[in-house]
Amino acid sequence: MKPARTLAAALDGGTVVLDGGLSNQLKAQGCDLSDALWSARLLVDGPQQIEAAHAAYVRAGAQVLITSSYQATYEGFARRGVPRDEASALLARSVELARRAGEAGEREVWVAASVGPYGAMLADGSEYRGRYGRSVAELERFHRPRIETLAAAGPDVLALETVPDTDEAEALLRAAAGCGVPVWLSYSIAGERTRAGQPLADAFALAADEDQVIAVGINCCDPADTDRAVEIAATATGKPVVVYPNSGEQWDAAARRWHGDATFDPSRVRAWQTAGARLVGGCCRVTPTAIAELTTLTTASP
Repeated sequence: MKPARTLAAALDGGTVVLDGGLSNQLKAQGCDLSDALWSARLLVDGPQQIEAAHAAYVRAGAQVLITSSYQATYEGFARRGVPRDEASALLARSVELARRAGEAGEREVWVAASVGPYGAMLADGSEYRGRYGRSVAELERFHRPRIETLAAAGPDVLALETVPDTDEAEALLRAAAGCGVPVWLSYSIAGERTRAGQPLADAFALAADEDQVIAVGINCCDPADTDRAVEIAATATGKPVVVYPNSGEQWDAAARRWHGDATFDPSRVRAWQTAGARLVGGCCRVTPTAIAELTTLTTASP
């Protein structure tokens, strides 16, 4: 059953807590994510593990669960020999698993269907660079079928996330137009620019006049870059801001491993809220423990 309120209504003056990294929780549960499909592989052969990972974040206090569809695409499934109709069912399953986990909790929980960038399908780290050599029209054609399938599964919002450049943002917004589900748009950034190098003010401005967009912001980035980016997003659009950075460790796409130190600090949420953030959480390597602390801080906020 869907929550009684829309997510947009919940953001009106309040702060809503997102979950953390799905992949790190799945690994903590003993799952092997070495496949090119990453966590999406478990939609095929381990859906109970995905539901259990979602449930861990519900217990930590998360009010929004982001589905396991980030790297789930028709093209990716086809490479594994999954027929198109079965791929559609697997995309819908990602929404169903999150919904079921949310309903098992005691709080109102919304489901955000993850729509990752084109580069996530390539599984070569290019989602952190953008500029794939594809036109906006080509990227729109790539994203539209998956967006339509996810929207039909009944999520509360589509998370157009980890977007590396404005061309892909434009394509995603076009593909989502008219799907009947609100969206948030979040970029992966470096400093005050997108990963492809465009100024954040220009990138956020793409969504300023889009009524379908209920929040704009950033994810899958260094926590040190978040404070200023939240300010820019709020100023450029006047919309609620979504922010969910990584742990602070760095991903080595060639070696397929993380390195460096974790710098995610839940107390940073105070600055985020002051700057206009209303959806707050974590991305890669941010654990249920960190989300529990974030939940406590937002609950205690004046």
